[in-house]
Amino acid sequence: MLFEARQAFTLTHPGGEDAALAFVRDAGVSLSRVRFLRDLRADAAGVRGELVVPVPLLGEVDLPFFSTLHPTGDGAELQPQPVTGERAWVEVAGQARVSAAGEMAFDFQFRAHLRLPEAEGWGGAAFEKMVRSAAERTLERLAGELPQGIAAALPEAAR
Repeated sequence: MLFEARQAFTLTHPGGEDAALAFVRDAGVSLSRVRFLRDLRADAAGVRGELVVPVPLLGEVDLPFFSTLHPTGDGAELQPQPVTGERAWVEVAGQARVSAAGEMAFDFQFRAHLRLPEAEGWGGAAFEKMVRSAAERTLERLAGELPQGIAAALPEAAR
């Protein structure tokens, strides 16, 4: 089962272009205050952690992710990598573009993978449909919280 969400938004770094570039290229800093990310680790290999998703009927689901971080001429890109050996995981992709004025245009894409037991009969199909609907709404709601979490990681002057 796949669920997808996307969030695009713009924030301004108070330190201008150079500070904004450093901010978007350091995922350990820029994502540090996003409340639905747990065990966030960023190094030269990339960014990894868990996206914590409360799913009605299933409880809290931890979706591990791993993305490589690539600086670009005007920002950075997150490229999702497969996570093996998990029943549920998420691809986290994103782009951040920085303007000369320090405006940071973010565009994140989430694609959650969840394996459920095979649905049997109409009851199983109905359960699967309820889980899908609830999970999609929850993932979209979490993606909507990204601007607030990333803004919270900016220096005080920006808030």
